[in-house]
Amino acid sequence: MDPITLLAAANAAVAAVKKGCALYKEIKGAAGDVKDVLADLRKQYDALTHPTPAQREQYQAEVKRVQEIAKADPNDTFTEIGNQLGALMDAYDAIGKLFIKEEAAAHQVYKGDESIGRRALKRILIRERLNAMMDEVRETMVYKAPPELGALWSKFSAMWQQIIQEQEAAYKEEVRQVQAATWRRKRKLEQLKQQAAWISAVIFVLLWAVGILWLTTRSANLYRGLYS
Repeated sequence: MDPITLLAAANAAVAAVKKGCALYKEIKGAAGDVKDVLADLRKQYDALTHPTPAQREQYQAEVKRVQEIAKADPNDTFTEIGNQLGALMDAYDAIGKLFIKEEAAAHQVYKGDESIGRRALKRILIRERLNAMMDEVRETMVYKAPPELGALWSKFSAMWQQIIQEQEAAYKEEVRQVQAATWRRKRKLEQLKQQAAWISAVIFVLLWAVGILWLTTRSANLYRGLYS
């Protein structure tokens, strides 16, 4: 996939994490208070003198939402948040690998339509957006969610930073290997071209020699035929 598609996937994962955190907070907050919440909603609805169809629909939708929250298992939501964090990291890592390929091909002649400046700007914008997404997720999980989600983020962030440090050297080595392989392929192609040129030259010389020999033989035979 291209970086823009991967960026959209990362953005969707961030939105899902934020939504999951809000839902988890509601589930934890609703524990044991569902009857009180429903009673309060009913009280507010009954206080309306002449509720409109829209108000009635809104009340019924809110009652249904509270009931669904009461039935929800916070552990399932906790797991889903973890899955979405994993999806965010997958997109982040995939974009990083695409950038590595671009760096490895930096010394090749670019034949596309975009200017070098535009391609560089696109990479910067994508990287900045990814960093902004990470800040959004961190702020949501640390400051806008129950404490246990903050602990999940702290553990996750520490592990992720460790993986990044471990992979940094591997990424650099991968770039070096890709560049080396590209150079070897280019060198091999040049050698094949040189060999083909030599073979063509040898064939030309042989054909030329055969042609000269044939002309000489023919001339000698013609000469003998005329004067014999």
